[in-house]
Amino acid sequence: MKNNKNTAQTPQDLIDDLHTLVAEAEKMMGNSLAEHSAEAVDALRTRYDAASERLGEMYEGAKTRVVAGAKCTDAAIRENPYQSLAIAAGVGLLVGVLLGRRSNQ
Repeated sequence: MKNNKNTAQTPQDLIDDLHTLVAEAEKMMGNSLAEHSAEAVDALRTRYDAASERLGEMYEGAKTRVVAGAKCTDAAIRENPYQSLAIAAGVGLLVGVLLGRRSNQ
């Protein structure tokens, strides 16, 4: 995959681009394909490939961040097992109390 550092897009920008691309493809499918030149189809295919590439890059970036966070969390839990256990028990107790209140109302 190419690295396009110049085009930093948010996930919402990518979703908007994909919606536009799908809308244009549906419009072309509704009309006769013979009316459209090969250039228009190639342009549509190029935009699809670019959007697919950006989605892949975003996925890889998110995957890298999640794995790094999991490794950091694992290291912290292994360094402080009793504190981690106490925190987990406290969070479980808090969630139980909140859910218990909600079901009683």
